[in-house]
Amino acid sequence: QVQLVESGGGSVQSGGSLRLSCTASEYKYSGNCMGWFRQAPGKEREGVATINQDGTPAYIDSVKGRFTISQDNAKNKLYLQMDSMKPEETDIYYCAKGFEYYGLCGRWTWTDNYWGQGTKVTVSS
Repeated sequence: QVQLVESGGGSVQSGGSLRLSCTASEYKYSGNCMGWFRQAPGKEREGVATINQDGTPAYIDSVKGRFTISQDNAKNKLYLQMDSMKPEETDIYYCAKGFEYYGLCGRWTWTDNYWGQGTKVTVSS
């Protein structure tokens, strides 16, 4: 069982930045993808940014050039730097770990997923 704990959520004005962190109880052996998802009330959870065990990142189109995912394998940590944030990105952000064949994590068809409890991000206009 992998435990994921997010931190770093909060409030920011439109155009501002936030950095999310996720600490995993185990990083190497369960799954080959780590990533960040987000979910607004009444909407489906969507993948935002992911990174595989080789360190290859992938992003959804709407955040490319503004969000940066990174990991520190030695510390079992995952990060998401979010810049130039928009009000419509107000969501609960979840750290996740899962498996995707061939490490193509950006396909977003992960299996055997683990989820954090989520951290609230509010972007005001």
